[in-house]
Amino acid sequence: MDRFRESVEAARRGEEPPEDGYRGAYIADLALDPADPVPRMLQQMEASLERFRIRFDSYERQSVVEAEIPEAIALLDTYESEGALWVRTSAHGDEKDRVVIRSDGSPTYFAADAAYVRRKYAKGFDRLVYVLGADHHGYVARLQALAELLGHRRDSLEVLIYQLVHLTRGGEATKMSKRRGDVVFLDEFMDEIGVDAARWYLVSRGHDQTIEIDVELAAEKTAKNPVYYVQYAHARVAGILRNAAGAVPGARPVAPLEPEERELVKRLAEFPAVAAEAAERRAPHAIPNYAIRLADDFHRFYHHHKVLGTEQEPFRLGLCLAVKSVVARALDLVGVEAPDSM
Repeated sequence: MDRFRESVEAARRGEEPPEDGYRGAYIADLALDPADPVPRMLQQMEASLERFRIRFDSYERQSVVEAEIPEAIALLDTYESEGALWVRTSAHGDEKDRVVIRSDGSPTYFAADAAYVRRKYAKGFDRLVYVLGADHHGYVARLQALAELLGHRRDSLEVLIYQLVHLTRGGEATKMSKRRGDVVFLDEFMDEIGVDAARWYLVSRGHDQTIEIDVELAAEKTAKNPVYYVQYAHARVAGILRNAAGAVPGARPVAPLEPEERELVKRLAEFPAVAAEAAERRAPHAIPNYAIRLADDFHRFYHHHKVLGTEQEPFRLGLCLAVKSVVARALDLVGVEAPDSM
């Protein structure tokens, strides 16, 4: 935060930002306002997240967390060396011990981590889930060591390391840096491809895989775009149900199932287990992957068989209703809308 403020102050003076400072048009924009840029930046971030359908129940203020550092440190196994105060994290799976109070008396970032972890456990949570960037692999062991030092199981603190997102256009990658001026903001991404596509593509890969997004494909309104393809399956079923004019769906076929019907029933039956496993494994990408397979099966069924005006109409209407419900639920789980018309 200090470096961020210094970068804005430098822009106000017409100077270059400090070494390893922040650059870009957004810094120049913040510099036009003489007030502290941090609250304004936070407000912009909250507005972007709200638009992206992410709502945080609460925010922890750094000053509040830092005020609890002495209490947290008092609970840890510490020792003094070279004028600094260290925590014996190496005895709890970390590769080395960590400094919590520097020789000049100032707390380290790890000291704030200790206070934050203690604060979360004190609220009664029995499992903490951290989501960190690809350059934070070294934090996993030290955070789990903190859990043990505070009297909790190390596996009660999970750390998900997310890989970087690469955007391409016309086959060329867009470089990104969180401090240089070539960043891509979430709002720009949503402006380019829409909120539904942005959410779909960012959740469609596992957290341990690099996410590559072709923004031109993501913005397409064709079956080549997977989110559009799945949404279209929902809209197509909604159209069938509108045309059914009050016909009553049924659950029992009056004739042996056709191969496409059987495959569709089997796919629908998979959904509870897929959703449960996605939650258990912290693997939300399993949901859009399943939705694509379900859309494939439905479109295949639709192209091979009539629904209305056939002997099997009640059963096929029931099958379509089930497809609509499961597709809508799958999309809802990843925060994507399920339109009734497209």
